[in-house]
Amino acid sequence: MSPLKDKSFAFAVRIVNLNKYLCSNKKEYTLSKQLLRSGTAIGALVREAEQAESKADFIHKLAIALKEANETEYWILLLRETDYLTTKESESILNDVIELLKLLTSIIKTSKQKIVDS
Repeated sequence: MSPLKDKSFAFAVRIVNLNKYLCSNKKEYTLSKQLLRSGTAIGALVREAEQAESKADFIHKLAIALKEANETEYWILLLRETDYLTTKESESILNDVIELLKLLTSIIKTSKQKIVDS
């Protein structure tokens, strides 16, 4: 498995568990549903990109994953700022999504450059 595939799957597991925590302990259902959708979409799109029909399709699918990661960061920050999550509770998962954002950005950039160079 690739590091991106591994990390995005592990992140999705964390998101599912965070959603369970928010629903059962905080009785928060609306924001956590948005977080669940965007946070699990990242890994699904990475999987789709593996089966891309072309380099352009690969880049496109990863670009959508990047958008979902960016949205996920937004929901985590919003949950923190509205006191559904403490700074301590949000810190680790925020670090994970930032790492995914950096990985996705780097892979997209490198892939685009390979197209230009060929």
